[in-house]
Amino acid sequence: MSYTLAYVVTFLVFLAVDFVGLSYLIKPLFERAIGPLMLENFRVVPAFLFYAFLVFVVMWFVSWPALSADKSLLWVFGSAALIGAAAYGTYEFTNYAILKDWTTTLVMADLAWGTFLTGFSATAGVALARLFTS
Repeated sequence: MSYTLAYVVTFLVFLAVDFVGLSYLIKPLFERAIGPLMLENFRVVPAFLFYAFLVFVVMWFVSWPALSADKSLLWVFGSAALIGAAAYGTYEFTNYAILKDWTTTLVMADLAWGTFLTGFSATAGVALARLFTS
């Protein structure tokens, strides 16, 4: 039960925090740099699939081991942040390497955001799962 709870909480925290971050931090940067390329409304299904898969990977490698072996929340944050950096970094550095209007500001802002978001979400999921199952 704690594994399912950790997944659901991590997923919901990820969505809620990312909605705020995308709306007020990341989207304005992207609009300035690549506004004409952006859709008016984002595609929900690909976004949902990315979030669901990324949270599953974080659960597999970080949250479930943390719940089984009682790892510290600092370990959870650092390990999940590393996965977030790999996921967001792959996207950002690939775009920077091949797209002429991609900027270092986009790379650094979105990489920092995805790293923090993934670490924070996993930490919240593990902390709440521990709280409600102990």
